Amino acid sequence: MRFLNRFAFTVLTAVACAVIAAAVHAAPQTSKPLEIYFVDVEGGQATLFVTPEGQSLLVDTGWPDFDGRDADRIVAAAKKAGLSKIDFVLITHYHRDHVGGVPQLAAKIPIGAFIDHGPNRESNDTDTEAGWQAYQKVLADQKIRRITVRVGDVLPVAGIRAEVVSADGVVLQKPLAGAGSQNSICATAEKKPADQTENARSLGIVITFGKARIVDLGDLTWDKEMEMDCPVNNLGHMDVFIVSHHGLFQSNSPALIAAISPRIAIMDNGATKGGSSSTLDIIKNSPKLEDLWQLHFSNEGGAAHNTAEAFIANPAGPDAGNYLKLTVWPDGDLIVFNPRTKTEKHYMPPSMR
Repeated sequence: MRFLNRFAFTVLTAVACAVIAAAVHAAPQTSKPLEIYFVDVEGGQATLFVTPEGQSLLVDTGWPDFDGRDADRIVAAAKKAGLSKIDFVLITHYHRDHVGGVPQLAAKIPIGAFIDHGPNRESNDTDTEAGWQAYQKVLADQKIRRITVRVGDVLPVAGIRAEVVSADGVVLQKPLAGAGSQNSICATAEKKPADQTENARSLGIVITFGKARIVDLGDLTWDKEMEMDCPVNNLGHMDVFIVSHHGLFQSNSPALIAAISPRIAIMDNGATKGGSSSTLDIIKNSPKLEDLWQLHFSNEGGAAHNTAEAFIANPAGPDAGNYLKLTVWPDGDLIVFNPRTKTEKHYMPPSMR
């Protein structure tokens, strides 16, 4: 009888410990998470962050024209998030697939303020200059506040720390907290000529939310990535990499990927724009990467280079405009939801495994 009692006690203790461990793991979900919507704007960018405090930050606005398609998709995502306005719209740079949707978006939903890197530096390109001028007109006509930022600035978004790490051609030169080690990839990594377009001026940010770190560098180019992370890794490890430049080969250098060594990567490519085969391979081969998610199947990459279909919002074929949603908890828990498949995948932080 004494043996049975001891055995029962042992079993009950083990069960209790398991229940406590599960409760501890679930604890962050008693508070509010950071929610991120990756809106399908067909190879442009429109990424909506909604903080636990209810503040919103939209990174870029997609393309102009298309009967307001991109603005409509952004507004639909905002409504899903329970928003009636967007507090901050960050314009990474002035190419049409990033700033082009500003007039249509501003006509459909109130915007509190715009954030940018300063004036357009590619005035010799007609489309880029047109996007810049249209943006300036919205600012003037609607008297919307404009905030110009520099490297080291922290965005005024409640609930997250969003630090500027690149802007107007200047990149971070001092390591962020936890970074600063030598980047061994730099010595052998391919080097590319300096980019002369607005891409190299991209406004990039690192977002810290609890233990989770997320990096979005817009279309920052290969040369600027290496300037920032060679020979010293100034960014450090990231939980989430919002793939630069829609996954094009002009960005996403092995030196950057080695520096940030992300747990998951999410790529806002289109079917015919972005998702270069070489980039897909570089990211997928990152040693700590658990999964690569894509807004679209990349026609260039083909089945051999794209991620598995379960991790693609819009597979090959007619475009349905599906988004991806990332939920981030303060302990580093990540959940990616694919509305096409109506499934989600949970990524536990390393400390909880």
